[in-house]
Parts: sequence; C-alpha cells; structure tokens
Amino acid sequence: MKTVNVSLVGVGGQGIILTADILAKTAAIAGLQVKKSEIHGMAQRGGSVSSQVRFGDSVASPVIQDGTCDILVSFDKLEAVRNAHLLADGGVAIVNDLYLVPVTVSSGQQKDVANLDARVAAIHGLKLIDAMKIATEQVGNARTMNMVVAGALSAFTPFGESDWMRAMEEMLSGPKAKLLDVNKKAFSLGRAAVLG
Repeated sequence: MKTVNVSLVGVGGQGIILTADILAKTAAIAGLQVKKSEIHGMAQRGGSVSSQVRFGDSVASPVIQDGTCDILVSFDKLEAVRNAHLLADGGVAIVNDLYLVPVTVSSGQQKDVANLDARVAAIHGLKLIDAMKIATEQVGNARTMNMVVAGALSAFTPFGESDWMRAMEEMLSGPKAKLLDVNKKAFSLGRAAVLG
C-alpha cells in the first residue's frame, strides 16, 4: 500500500494529539508501518497545534511536504485556510465548521480574518462537518468534538470501523475507560455525518 499522508491541525485543547494517536494506533492494528510528528506551538494558550501521521507498507519519514497531504483534518476553519497548502491535488479536507477567534484578534493586536467562509469554501476536496453541534446536541458532551471529527476522518481511510474501535479501546483504557462509550458514540455519529 502506498504511503498515506494525514495532517491534523487546530488549536490547543481540541484533542488533536489524541485523535492523531488513535489514527496511528488504528494503522498499526491494521499491520501498517506508521510515523507521526507533532508541533504544539503555544497549545496551552490556544495557539496552533498540528500532528502529521503517515502510514503505509514502508514509511521513511514522519514529515509531510507541502502539496502531498492526502487528508487534511482541521478542527477549526482558520487553521484549514492556514494549512491548505499542504493538500495534494485530489486530496480531501475535512473541516470542522468552527471558528475560534485568535487571542491576537480578541486582544486587538491584529485584524480579524477577512472572507473566512469563502476562503474555506475554496479549499478543494472540502468536507465541512459541524462537529461541535453533533457533540453538544447528539452526544451531549462538547468535549467529544474531536471524536466526531475522528469519525468523519475514518470514512476516508482504508480501515474498518472495528479497527478504529479497537484503537480507541486501547487508547482510552485505565482511568479514561469511563469515557469510552461516549467517545464511541461521537465517533459513530461523525462517521455517519459524512457517509450520509
């Protein structure tokens, strides 16, 4: 299998690293080689966070070059626009329909982004999902937004839902096990949202 490149981007506190870890675990369960890298930035203060996951029969490097990303997963619309250059021709951009105003904008240091919705709409291969709405209204837990996004992502990977569920069970074990059922529900709803 050729190497698949997935970039997950957003801001600190959105569960991006956990989502990337679950993707990497899923690929490993499926018997593929996996490499992962991450950049936390000012994650604690709502700054940009990105994690790159590459999987396939043989993966040389964890870094995804510009224009080679098969799946861009953005937890925030602004981060989707900032990272659209990563997408390969024919790539898919799964974008959470959410805009978190950057601290530099809310503090008056910088102007707000102009035409954000139009710029998001111009990203090729766009799959827009309102993960926060699904998490709050259907799951009843806003903190499961990342698993809604993970479910949407799963629909564009070569892995079966059972592999994803097994990875979630391994990652959410011990004290986190009490969160497993609600996260599985969020995942399934996110998957259904893009599969129709």
